[in-house]
Parts: sequence; C-alpha cells; structure tokens
Amino acid sequence: MASYFPPGPASSHVSTRSSSPASSPVSPPTQQRSNALSNRLTSVLSASYADSDIRDALETLSLRDIHNTAEVRRQLRLDVQKEVVDSNAEIVRDFGNVAEQLKRIGTVISSLNQTCEEMKKHIVLAKQDTGPVLEEASVLMNQKKEATTKQQLLEAFTKHFIVSEEELLTLTSADEPIDEQFFDALARVKQVHRDCEALLGGENQRLGLELMEKSSRNLNSAYQKLYRWIQKEFRSLNLEDPRISGSIRRSLRVLAERPSLFHSCLDFFAEARDYVLSDAFHYALTDAVSGSGGDPGVKPIEFSAHDPLRYIGDMLAWVHSTTVSEREALESLFVADGDELAKGFQAGLNSEPWSRIDEGNEATFDGHKALSDLVNRDLLGVSRSLRQRIELVIQSHDDPVACYKVVSLLAFYQTTFTKLLGPQSNLAELLESLQKYTLGHFETVMRDEVSSISTDRAALTPPDDLSAPEFLTDALDVLTSLMKTYDASVGTEVTTNTSEDDGNQFTPVLCAALDPFLKLAKSSADELKDATARAIYLTNIHLTTRTAISPYSFASSTHLNPLSTTLASLRMDLLEIQHRYLLDTSGLQVLLTALEPFAPSPSSASKISPESQEKQADQDEQQQPQKGPAPNIADIVNLPAFQPDALITTSQQFDDFLPSALMDATDNLKRLQNPSFAKSVTEEAVEAFCRDFEFVEGMIIGADEAREKVDVTRGDRGSDAETESEQEDDAEEKGPGLRRLFPRTTGEIRVLLS
Repeated sequence: MASYFPPGPASSHVSTRSSSPASSPVSPPTQQRSNALSNRLTSVLSASYADSDIRDALETLSLRDIHNTAEVRRQLRLDVQKEVVDSNAEIVRDFGNVAEQLKRIGTVISSLNQTCEEMKKHIVLAKQDTGPVLEEASVLMNQKKEATTKQQLLEAFTKHFIVSEEELLTLTSADEPIDEQFFDALARVKQVHRDCEALLGGENQRLGLELMEKSSRNLNSAYQKLYRWIQKEFRSLNLEDPRISGSIRRSLRVLAERPSLFHSCLDFFAEARDYVLSDAFHYALTDAVSGSGGDPGVKPIEFSAHDPLRYIGDMLAWVHSTTVSEREALESLFVADGDELAKGFQAGLNSEPWSRIDEGNEATFDGHKALSDLVNRDLLGVSRSLRQRIELVIQSHDDPVACYKVVSLLAFYQTTFTKLLGPQSNLAELLESLQKYTLGHFETVMRDEVSSISTDRAALTPPDDLSAPEFLTDALDVLTSLMKTYDASVGTEVTTNTSEDDGNQFTPVLCAALDPFLKLAKSSADELKDATARAIYLTNIHLTTRTAISPYSFASSTHLNPLSTTLASLRMDLLEIQHRYLLDTSGLQVLLTALEPFAPSPSSASKISPESQEKQADQDEQQQPQKGPAPNIADIVNLPAFQPDALITTSQQFDDFLPSALMDATDNLKRLQNPSFAKSVTEEAVEAFCRDFEFVEGMIIGADEAREKVDVTRGDRGSDAETESEQEDDAEEKGPGLRRLFPRTTGEIRVLLS
C-alpha cells in the first residue's frame, strides 16, 4: 500500500519557487534573489511550529532516517514530490475500484427494490385473504383463555368448597371411627361454612345459600355422630385410669361448639357416674368383703352402725375420698383444656344464641366451675343415700354428747367440701342442713330431759348439804364434754375465723344444754323456807356452773357475766345474813336498835338488816308517835336497853359470844361449796360487825361524857347542903356509868375476831 504524505513546507517552498519567475518574469536576477530570500525569511518567520503540517513533516523526516547533507537536501524535494505523485495515483486506482463496486451495489439495490415491490403486492393480496381468518383465530384464542380461566376457577372453587364423598362418609357415617381424618374433615367443612359468608356478599347469593345449607347439614350430622360416640365412650370410661383418652378430651373440646349437645352429653355422663358412684357407695356400706377381688381386711361401713360417730365419719370419709378422686380424674377434661373449651363454648354461643341463659350477661365457660358442677351432679345419688342414713342414725340415738360430736364432724366436712367444691355445692348444702337437723335433734333431746326432770319431785328436792342438785351436775358434765368437743374439733377454727357479726356458734348449745337445767335448779330453791339455806343453795348452784364454764372462753363470753352478776347479788345476801347472825348472836342488835334514833345518818350504823330496820321503825312509832326535836345523847341512859340490868345482860351475852364467834360464823356458811367464798363473806361481815360495835361504843362513851357535863353544871349551880344532898341522891338514882357496865373496846373485838 502506498504512503500518503500531506503537502509539507518543502512542497510549498517548491511551488513558490516555480511560480515566482512567472509572477515577475522581467525582474532582474538580483531583485529576484532578494525577493526570494525575503519571501523565504518571511515564510520561515511566519511559520508556526505548533502547526500540524510542520509537525507531520518533521515526523516524516524522522522516519526517513536521513542525514542532513547538501545532496540529501537537494534530492529531498524531488523524492517527496515523487512520493506524492505515486500516492495520488494509487488513490485514483482505489477510487476506481470503489466506483466499480458502487455500480454493482446500485444494480443489486435496483433488483431488491423490484423484488420488494413484487413482495408487497403479494403481501397485500395475502393480507386480504388471511384477515378474516386471523380475526376468527383471535376470537377463538380469547375464548380459549376465558375457558381456561373459568376452568381454573372452577377447579379452585371445587377444591375449596366441595367436600369429597370420602370426607362426607368419614364425617357422617356411623361405621367410620372418630379419628384424625374425622377431625380434619370436620375442620374442612367448618372452613367451607365460614367461607360461604363471602359468597353471600356477591351478586349470585344462591350458590352461597345452597353451599351453606349443605355444609350446615353436614356439620349437624358430624356433631350428632360425635355426640353419640362420646356417649358410647362415657359408658365404658374408666376414671381410675390416670390418663383419660385424648380422643375424648379432643371430642369434648369440639363438641363444646354446640352448647346444647355439650350440656346434654354432660348430663348423660353425670347420670352414668351417679349410678356408678351410688352403686360403689352401697358396695362400700354393705358388700366390702363379699367381692371376689376385695381386701378381706376391709369391713363394710355398716359394721360400725352401732357407733354413730364412727359410722357417720366412715361414710363422710368415703364420700370425701371419692369426691377427691372424681375431681382429680375429671380435671384433665375441664381444667387442662379449659382455654380450648372456653373458645369452643364461645363459638357455640355465637352460633346458637338461643343457648344463652341471660341475655344481659356475657356467658363464659369456667372450667373450675364446670368441674365442680359435674362432680356435684355425679354425687347426687350418694348425697341422697348419705342424708337418709345420717338422719336415721341421729333419730335412733339420744346421747346428747354423741349428737353434738356428729354436729362437729359435719361442720368439719362442710368446711372441707366448701373448699373442695364451693359453698353452693350439693354436699356443702347437704352437710349444712344435716348440721341443723342434728342440732335440732340435740335440742329436742335436751328438752325431753328437762321435761323429764321437771316432773320428778325427788330430783328437784334440794340435797341436805345444799350442794348443786344431781341433775345440774350431770348436765354440767355433759356440757363439759360438749365444750371439750367444740374446743378440740372446730372451736379454735370458729373462734379465729368467725367475725363478730356471725356471733358465737356455741351459744345455741349453751341455751339448750345449760339454761333450762340452771332454771330448774334455781326454781327448786323455792322449796327451802330458810333464807340462809336458800341463799347458800343458790350460791352453790351458780358457783358450780361458773366453775364448769370458766375455762372455755367461747362459753364464758356469753354466760359468765350474768352468772357473776347473780353471784354478786347472792354474796350481798350472804353478807347480810352473816352480819345479822353476828349481831343477833352477840346481842349487839338490841343496842343498835335502841340507838337507831341517835344515828345521824344510815351510814353510821353500817349494816342494819331490813328486819331490824322494820322492827326499829315499829318501836319508834310506839314510843314517839309525834315528831319532835332530835334526841339528846344524854338521853341514851334512859333507854330500856341501856338500863343497868339490861346492859349487864347484853354485856354478858356479848362476852359469851366472843370466844367462838368466828368459828360459829364460819360454821353458819359451812354448806357453801367454795371455802374461799365463805371466808371472804365472813371476813366482810366481821368487818361490818366491828364497825357497828365501834358505833355503839362511841355512843356509850358520848352518853357518859354528856352525863358528866350535866353533873358538873349542876354542881356549879347549887352550893348549899340541900343541893349537894340532892345531887348525891340523883347520882345514886342514876347508878354507875354505861362504860363500866359495857367495858369491851373496839380494839379488843378486832383482835378476838381476827
């Protein structure tokens, strides 16, 4: 291939030189040379070495690998021009080839254009022929697409909403078992039933209604099959097995979605268990050792029927053990799956709104409550048998202590069953009613005993030693046993757990076992005519009663205060009796009666008996019928009781009384059963007697002093012999002083009576 060289400075220079003679052919040589040189200089000076042509020329020179010599410089221009000519010739040849090719291409293009025109004509003709076919094919393709879509929808709809015959057979046929396939089919039908609601919201509701009706029929048939199967399983269900069948528990969870069937199934189960437990209770009562597989060491409960407490306790223990076992066995049904049952129950209430009992309250399923209710219903037959037997046992026994022990036992088991099954359970209410029945029988027995005693005159006769009557001591022994029973069994629990509003639960027992006997004992005291004996007898009765109930707070809290008040009143009576005995025995009562008008206030003469006051009042009316001025203490010597002979007699009686006074006073209350009580009463009576003596002593001393003052006054007034002789006569008439006739002092009395 030829090399193409751009025109360089050399070619330009050559052309300039060749043309310069032509441009100025007549210019002289010198001028031409100067012009050529000037042009050359101008050309060189004006050339820019940054020009691409100069740079290409320099590159061409560097590629030729030539030497800068004069010969080379002379031939360089010619060589370059020759190369340029050769290159141009080669270019011309190449362009000739290109022109040739272009001609051929033009021919081909013309041929193609002609062919295209012909094809266009053929295409237009073919389009006119295939247009209807294409339109028909397009319509067919769209129809095929729609048919495919509908077929897919139909397959999806059929797969989702249509239950297969195998599934329906599993769901409704009684011959098919209740297994995983049944629950899967049931879940599928329930899903179809729920999804039918979406179809009801579309334009065509008929399909949704038909499918919903069909699924409802299938569901009802499935639940009926499940209900019958559960009933069948309940007949052969062994609650002794700690693992109840998982199928039953799952079936109950599913059946809870139909509350009516669920409750009906529970009713059937309760009836079946009621029969089984009633039969087991009868077996435990009568046939415990007759069974082939029984333990020969276990005797029937009826063997202990002669002992009411053991008999009733054994029956209640059996019922309690059975209740605990029944509850533990059924917990897996209602407590372990309580949440699932609650969800199913709520779904059932939504589907069966007529199952709601109270529209105002939201019905919910409580597993613990359902368990307690079912256990209660399982034990209805046992409860009826238990009531009959306990009532028969109570009616045939008249021992009040045994009856009350039964009451305590019933109270204990009532608390136990209340915690186990709730306060509204049948067993708790049964035991509460049996408590009332037994307590009523206890009260009847006590009333009969009181009635029997009230008609026995010998029993109501006070003993010779004035101790509490025998029927009262027997009643107190019975009461003590009752109080021990109450305190040992439920007394502590009741005392700690019972609020003040509930009251003392032992009060009715006290009212039945104590009050009537105490009333009879107090009424028997009316046969005693002697006031002292009657007071001692009543005091012994109340002291014995108080001693019996004092150790028990639940009894003393209601009856101790009335007893203490009555004893305080009886103590005042005994104190008055002892005081009057000391006064009458010593003779001091005569002096106190005589000195009654001289007492400034009732408190001066300490204890004065009512009889003495009445007697003194009568004497005052006889001696002083008219009111007058207060008597003078000096007038005491004029009283009949203070005359020398009478006062000497009283003083002698008083001296005879003193040596054995305390012993005689103690002996007067010797029939009191409480020595300390008798001692305290006697000591207070002695103290009152000493105060009375001190009052009498003071009056005697005052009377003597008053008489001495009168004598001194008279001595000052009379100075002659006649007056003195009259005074001596008066002194002889008055006699010695009262103190000389009654010389005892209060200090001596206190020492002798201490």
